[in-house]
Amino acid sequence: MIAIQKKILTSVAVVVLALVGCQAPNNTATNTEVDPSVSDPDTLRVALLPDENASTVIKNNQGLEKYLEEKLGKDIELVVTTDYSSMIEAASNRRLELAYFGPLSYVLAKTKSNIEPFAALKKDGETTYKSVIIASVKSGVNSLDQASGKTVAYGDQASTSSHLIPKSMMLDKGLQPKKDYEEVFVGSHDAVAVAVQNNNAQIGGLSQPIFESLIERKVIDTNKVKVLAESEPFPQYPWTMRSDLKPELKTQISAAFIELKDEEILKAFKADGFGAITDQEYDVVRNLGKTLNLDFQKLN
Repeated sequence: MIAIQKKILTSVAVVVLALVGCQAPNNTATNTEVDPSVSDPDTLRVALLPDENASTVIKNNQGLEKYLEEKLGKDIELVVTTDYSSMIEAASNRRLELAYFGPLSYVLAKTKSNIEPFAALKKDGETTYKSVIIASVKSGVNSLDQASGKTVAYGDQASTSSHLIPKSMMLDKGLQPKKDYEEVFVGSHDAVAVAVQNNNAQIGGLSQPIFESLIERKVIDTNKVKVLAESEPFPQYPWTMRSDLKPELKTQISAAFIELKDEEILKAFKADGFGAITDQEYDVVRNLGKTLNLDFQKLN
């Protein structure tokens, strides 16, 4: 079964989960006395963030797929949805067993899904990260004070580090979208950086770790793009699981991520490992959304 799935992933590269009618997973339990509300599927569908090119995300996480198959004794199906909204929708319809959300997309998904966070990305010993606001060198913008009248690129509307955080940083400077600057949503972090580098947008907001990775991979040229500001630390991207999974399976899943030390696997996440996390730690994101007067239902 695992070998067959790998062949499918190799030829298809990206699994897009967007159909509401997608079939629910089969349970291994057949004993009629087993609680029917507890799920123990043969295959775990594991969703990864659509914050970069989907085929690249799948390719970069083949190591994670193999690791989880060995650790959990389950078939693993890696999934990349078309965008954050379809990922949230898939979670709400129980079409995902595990999902790697951004902080804001997790908060949005939690409002309509029976899911729980269990681990967050860890870098340099911390389960927090920052956003950066960048500018095109060609634009002549040297500070946020010069952002008025410019075009500002954000990623996905449900992204924390390429929308929620940078927009709050703009607001702190008294800059409001539509009134003081034009906002455009380009879908992903790498698209934000490229738009700014090409001066299609003079300013953009994205995750600092992703921005640094784009520079390291020479996708972005520091002679064309510069950092204007960086944010305060926010809770890192959480791994979540369906709350109705079998308790023993949930324990296995948590342990698999907390114990993960393979540098090649972690490289795809730009992380040193994963640390335990709780829902309460994302209240800071919920509060920030209120500060920005964001309608979570519309973002959903």
